[in-house]
Amino acid sequence: MKGNATALEQLYRDRYRDYRDIMASVVGSHDLAREVVQEAFARALREQRKFRGEGNLEAWVWKIALNVALKMRREFRREWSLDDESEAGGFEPALDRDVRAAVRALPPRRRLVVFLRYFADLSYSEIAGISGVSEGTVAATLAQAREELRGLLDDEEVRS
Repeated sequence: MKGNATALEQLYRDRYRDYRDIMASVVGSHDLAREVVQEAFARALREQRKFRGEGNLEAWVWKIALNVALKMRREFRREWSLDDESEAGGFEPALDRDVRAAVRALPPRRRLVVFLRYFADLSYSEIAGISGVSEGTVAATLAQAREELRGLLDDEEVRS
């Protein structure tokens, strides 16, 4: 169990911002996202015996974080929205305003899968495990998101 605790601590240090930023897209606020990440890692430490090393530790923590975020969102009756750029929208500093707006316009499931794949750098398998869907559904969701993003972005902007 000591190995899991050490690995969890290292994961927290290495990926805290990624967890916070992606969870902000779920709960709608970086402040709430900080609470989500703290609670997720606390749960992971408390429940580390449940992780038997059969899968990826990071994906296991992502699943915990997503469950915490969804529960918190229900409790606070938050919409799954990224409309407040000063809060949840701030996680995409390298993207221009039009791209941020297009990502925010995606339906919640597509947006989450895009974040987990391209911002958290998780595999299709890991995203499937976190989301409770098949890898094929992850692939289809990403394809739909990419197609929708192409449609949302002006052709001239995509070419430039």
